[in-house]
This record gives sequence, structure tokens and C-alpha cells, in this order.
Amino acid sequence: MHGRVKVKSTAQQEEEKRKEREKKLKVYLTVRDAIFKKRSNSELDEEALQLTQQLLASNPDFATLWNYRREIFLHLETVKEEEEMQKLYEAELLFIEACLKVNPKSYGSWHHRGWVSYRLPRPDWKRELVLCDRCLSLDDRNFHCWDYRRLVVKVSGVSVEQELQFTDRLIGSNFSNYSSWHYRSTLLPLLHPQPASDPAPACQKHTHTPTVPTASPQTHGHRVCEEQLLKEYELVQNAVFTDPNDQSAWFYYRWLLGRAEREEVISCVYVSREGERVAVAFSKPVNVVSLMLVLDGQPQQQVEWRSVHPRFRHSPVWLCELPPSSISDINNEHNLTVHWMEKHTQRDCALYTGRTESWCRDSATDQELFRSELSVEKTSVLQSELQSCTQLLELEPQNKWCLLTIILLMRALDPLGHEKETLAHFQTLKEVDPMRSSYYSDLCSKFLIENTILKMEYAEVRVFSLSDKNLSTLCHLDQLLLVTHINLCSNQLMKLPPQFAMLHCLEVLEADDNAIENLEGLYHLPNLEEVSLKNNQISKISDLSPLATCPKLTRLDLRGNPVTKTADIEAELAKLLPSLTDLLL
Repeated sequence: MHGRVKVKSTAQQEEEKRKEREKKLKVYLTVRDAIFKKRSNSELDEEALQLTQQLLASNPDFATLWNYRREIFLHLETVKEEEEMQKLYEAELLFIEACLKVNPKSYGSWHHRGWVSYRLPRPDWKRELVLCDRCLSLDDRNFHCWDYRRLVVKVSGVSVEQELQFTDRLIGSNFSNYSSWHYRSTLLPLLHPQPASDPAPACQKHTHTPTVPTASPQTHGHRVCEEQLLKEYELVQNAVFTDPNDQSAWFYYRWLLGRAEREEVISCVYVSREGERVAVAFSKPVNVVSLMLVLDGQPQQQVEWRSVHPRFRHSPVWLCELPPSSISDINNEHNLTVHWMEKHTQRDCALYTGRTESWCRDSATDQELFRSELSVEKTSVLQSELQSCTQLLELEPQNKWCLLTIILLMRALDPLGHEKETLAHFQTLKEVDPMRSSYYSDLCSKFLIENTILKMEYAEVRVFSLSDKNLSTLCHLDQLLLVTHINLCSNQLMKLPPQFAMLHCLEVLEADDNAIENLEGLYHLPNLEEVSLKNNQISKISDLSPLATCPKLTRLDLRGNPVTKTADIEAELAKLLPSLTDLLL
């Protein structure tokens, strides 16, 4: 019809787009092949720079091309004057900015920018900071830009105070800025560190300007002094009350409630006269290569230390056998010293006349095993925080972050006194956030085990009982080195993990009514005599093979397990476990 614009059909439009794509692809492949040919011929010229720029402008993630450009620049540095290279590198920075507009999270572009900035004869670090600010204003979670900013800050000498103020601005404009909260957690321990040898709350003034870290301080156990820590609670509380469902501030809240890692020390030395062995427990898993055992003033050069399980290169507990008859006479007294040469520390242990065993434990208070010691001021602030979070929960009863933070606050204040309330909150968490039910079960199990260890320590007993508690996992087994009797009946355990091998004093294990399929942790337990595994899921004779490494095992209860239906099971078990005198099937 006259006067009407002819509109192409959809099929025609698609065909034209296809032809255009094919044309672009042909050009792309032609240029790529030309580049590869030049590189194979070691042609490091400005033509190669132009060709690689042509492709990187549309595809900045082509890492090989960035590598080629760096090779070219290194060559040009040998033939050009410094002023010429200054101009070339400045032009390269402008080109990289264009690439970042195509893909702001291009690994290759950000890495190349860092390389160019280091090679630049006269770098303009202020300009680079402005670029970072601009990129983060567009996407405050661009972790490539955050990494580059830390590099710029480090080499340009920007102070920690300035960077902390930078996080103040970002958090003030957007409480949901997770990257800023995290960056803040790396800066505070540098600017306001907790004195290493003094738990007092006062902050120390710096006599030098700290540098911005390249890694998170949490991994090194650094903590913030109490005075600043208490101020941070006020900041984060403003954030969570502004948007209770945003996770960023809640994660930072959890970091504030955390505690520094315990110092690496020898926490316990155990000596057995009957087994003529020594077990050494550490405050954290270590790879022991420098232990020296001194017995009655004589270094024992021939003893060999081993971890509690073949799977562990790093273990919290290490063992050694003493020379035969060295301490077996019960009428003799012995003094042992374990030297940890690497850490320049030691621990003594005396084995008195008439005693078959002895141990010397860490003098740290029980609370310090699982939480930090609280000052009066911090206790008051945490109680106020708990009250505020409880009020927020009344307004937001389905808020999982608030529930979890309340649990952590209760743990920090009084884990035993708040145990009942904590369990109730965990149950609510599973209901409001069922997708993470397993995580909450494991965390609840961890807290229950910690509480039971504290109760056991207070009562000074060697019996550990946690039956019918819905345990889904086992942890802190390094704290149970001296335990002789464990009751884990009626839980949800599926295995006895390798860490169970740390229980070198264990004599009786009750683990009925679980879902245990794997006994890997019952490995070389020298005192284990009785094991009850009624109503579990052990299905094969081979599943019981770890028990063959327990020389004193005499009683085994396997009633209610699928393995009991195995043909000739008694004969098979007699071969596997010849020391058994009481087998219940």
C-alpha cells in the first residue's frame, strides 16, 4: 500500500542478524589468527598492540591477549625512552577503562591494570582511587575493584584512618554494602588492636601508621580492642533496625561477637604407665615436626610422634610410645617434659608412685575454651544488645538473622544459663528457614557439646553423656582426651568420624539408636573394652574393621543392625575380632 513503511518480517530480521554475526565472527577469527601468528613468530611490535586491542575491546576476558600485550610492553621498555613509555602506559590505562565499561568484572582487565600501574614510570595513584570510587558507586560489590583498591591503597600509602572513613561513607549511604562491612573488619584490628598481653578494654595509641591488609584478619586471630568494639555494636544496631532482613550487617554482627583464635600452646600432656605412651594435645591442629620429650632429665631421641589417625597430617593430638620398661614399674616416680621447639614452649607432667596414669592440663579457664572472657562493661553492652534484639524479634518474629544473633549473644553471655532458650530458638530457626535446617542442627549440636564439656569440667568427671539430644554431628573431640565413658545413644549420628581416634582413654562407648554406618574413628583406641551399637545402620563386616585395631575390645553389641543378617557372621567376627568374649547379635 502507498504511504506505508514496509516492515520486515521476524524471519527476515533474524536472517539479517545471523548474517551480521557470521560477518563479525569471520573478522574476529581472522584477527585472532593473525595475532597468534605474530606471537608464534615473536613479533613484539605496535601493530600487535593494535590487533589485540581490536579484539579485547569487544572481549576483554581473552587472557592470552593480555599476556601478549604485557610481553610487547616489556620489549618496548628496552627500546623506547621513559617518556615514550609513560605515554604508552597512560594510553593503555584509558583502553582498560573502555574494557571495564564492556565488563566491569573482567579478571583480565583488572589484573592488567594493576600490572600497568606498577610499570608506569610516574603513576597517578589518586586517579586510580577516583576510578575505584566511581566503579564502586556503580556496583559496591565488585570484588575485583575492591581487590584493586586494596592494591592502590597499599602502594600509595593511604592510611587506615582514611580507608575506615571511606567505609563509613559507603555504609552510611547503603547499609546493605556487604563488601564495605567486610573491609571494615580488616581495618579495625589494625587501627584499634586488642593488646596481645593485656585483656583490659582500653585502646592503645599507635606510634606508627598501620598499613592496609591484603588478607582478612580473622584468619590470623586478630581482634579489636574493647573500647572500639563497643562502639561498633551501636553502628551495626542502627543497620539491623533499619533493614532487619538484610544479611550484610548481621554477618558483621557475627564477626563482632566472635573471638580471637586461641594461641598455639600445649593444652594437655597425658602419660600412661601401662601403655608406656604419651599423648600431647594442642590448642589447635598442628603438624608436629619439632617435639622433644625429656624423661627424668634424659632427652628421648628415639621416640617417634604420630597423629591419632593416618588421615591427619594436622592433628590436635599427637602420640608416642616410650622405650619398653621405661615407666612401667609402679613403684617409681617419673618426671616428663614435652618441649615444642618451634614455639619455644613446654609442659611438665609428673607420674607419681602408685599411679597408672597422669596428666597436666592447660590452666586457661573453662569459659575461654569456647568464648572470650567478658569485662563488666562488655557484659553490660551485650546484655543491652540482647534486649534490643529481643525487642526486634517481637516486631519481626520470622527474622532468622535476629534469631541467630540472639543465640550468639546468649552464648557470649552465659551459654549454660541460656541453654533452654537457645534450644527453643534453634527449633524456631528450623521452622522459619527449613532450607538451612541441617546447618542449624549441626550448630545446635556444636553448642550442646560445648555445654556438656563445660559441665563435665565443672564436675571434674571423665564421663561424657549426650543421649537423646538430636545430635547430628560431633565436634571438639580433642577436648575429650581424658574421657573414659561416652554415651551418645538416641541421636542422629551417621558416623563416628576420624577425630574420634583422639579419645585415647576411652573404655566404654554407647551409641545405640543412631544411624551410624561408619566406624572410621574407632582406630587404635588402646583402652576401649565395650562398644554398644544397637539399632544402627552397619551393613557389612568390613564396616567393623576399625575395631580390629582396638586390642582390649571384649564386648560388642550389634543387635538391630543389617550386618547381623550376614551368613556365618559369628565366624567372620571371630576372625576379625579374636579378643571378643561377649558378642550380642
